Amino acid sequence: MNSNPKVTRWPGDTPPTDEQIQQIMRRENLPFYTWSNSPGDVYAPHSHSYHKVLYVAKGSITFGFPETQTKIEMHPGDRLDLPPGIVHDAIVGSEGVVCIEGHRYDTGKES
Repeated sequence: MNSNPKVTRWPGDTPPTDEQIQQIMRRENLPFYTWSNSPGDVYAPHSHSYHKVLYVAKGSITFGFPETQTKIEMHPGDRLDLPPGIVHDAIVGSEGVVCIEGHRYDTGKES
């Protein structure tokens, strides 16, 4: 099992619609929800017990990984796969952010 965060950039020149992202989540059998934050909002370092799959739908957000001192800036269409237990923080970009997120609990199985 991979224990590193993975970012997949959207392949097209035009960002995906919310419906396109939701279709991907459905194909992967991931229950999903949408959340948003205002510009400059900050998430303190934390981790999750589940595998997080997150797409940026609008705006931007930068995830930080204190253990490796790396940062990943994400924009519309970008996907973050975050295995359980990885400590991360985040700061929302200047235009705010809207994300579509799903959780995978069966991390022992490949989908």
